[in-house]
Amino acid sequence: MTNDVVRVRLDLAYDGRDFSGWARQREGQRTVQGEIEDALRVVLRREETPELTVAGRTDAGVHARGQVAHVDLPAEVWAEQGDRLLRRLAGRLPMDVRVRRVSEAPAHFDARFSAVWRRYAYRVTDHPGGVDPLLRGHVLWHNWPLDLDAMNEAARGLLGEHDFAAYCKKREGATTIRTLQRLEWARRPDGVLEATVQADAFCHNMVRALVGAMLFVGDGHRTPEWPATVLAAGVRDSAVHVVRPHGLTLEEVAYPSDEELEARNLASRNKRTLPPLPPSPGCC
Repeated sequence: MTNDVVRVRLDLAYDGRDFSGWARQREGQRTVQGEIEDALRVVLRREETPELTVAGRTDAGVHARGQVAHVDLPAEVWAEQGDRLLRRLAGRLPMDVRVRRVSEAPAHFDARFSAVWRRYAYRVTDHPGGVDPLLRGHVLWHNWPLDLDAMNEAARGLLGEHDFAAYCKKREGATTIRTLQRLEWARRPDGVLEATVQADAFCHNMVRALVGAMLFVGDGHRTPEWPATVLAAGVRDSAVHVVRPHGLTLEEVAYPSDEELEARNLASRNKRTLPPLPPSPGCC
């Protein structure tokens, strides 16, 4: 950043059910980015709309409790407005999106490229009576009993660095290699099953496809080995269903220490490849 520009970090939360995802789209589509950028333009009294960079673009219907974005503002605007920006945004934004914290970012901070991991939760209930009405916008109903142990066994076979092409909607020029650091299920006291899914980054539909595969294991339609077999095949399997978005919440984005930010940015921009497999014994 130059001396006349300040990078500002925004910590966000939103209920995704009435949004067409994070990213600003064509006229008439309500998005999280659009709401926040428009609010910033109004409260900062700017003619041009400030542009946000986000840690992870969420799809339509997906919620966030720990989303992070940054915006670059003129230094004089930050000096004048920074102390009251949070309260002014609260008065301008709709109730289904909140900026929880506003702060000056350290040098080299980038909400997207500086992140070391993102953690999501997916919530589902197998209660025969359906979802608690007060949770219906955040919990999926699966109309089969689910075996928690089988789902966790399946999850362990997916951990590590892999090409997740079988669980992603591929985008031109983008890699599908990711490091899945954590994938585990727990049943809460209220009976809701909660998946914790953490990776350095996610490709499009990855979490919802992984959850769909593990639900198929949990209800007995597939064995615990099946999701890892699909992963190794490297192609989409028609039996893997991308579950509905409303059960998914972005819970947290983690960043390294200030001293490591610049190196992390460079590493994140490098397109990853997997190391070649060793030759099979006896292969000519």
